[in-house]
Amino acid sequence: MNITFTVNAVKDLEELPVALRKTTFKQLELLRRDIRHPSIHAKKYDENNGVWQGRVNLGYRFYFRIVGSVYRILRVIPHPK
Repeated sequence: MNITFTVNAVKDLEELPVALRKTTFKQLELLRRDIRHPSIHAKKYDENNGVWQGRVNLGYRFYFRIVGSVYRILRVIPHPK
């Protein structure tokens, strides 16, 4: 699978501290290899719109859609607790 980013996701990534950005890219690489990787905790977030949620760490999540063979990263934001 390939990964692409929306403009909003790129802006989100640019605003993250360097360590958190590095963790995000590590998690995205795990997603690329296997959506079922246990540290990602990928799950459908909004089934009507085809949006999934994955874990960066306890405080941050990334949201994505699966379009063919591409994971389209929509946002990387603090976890809405």
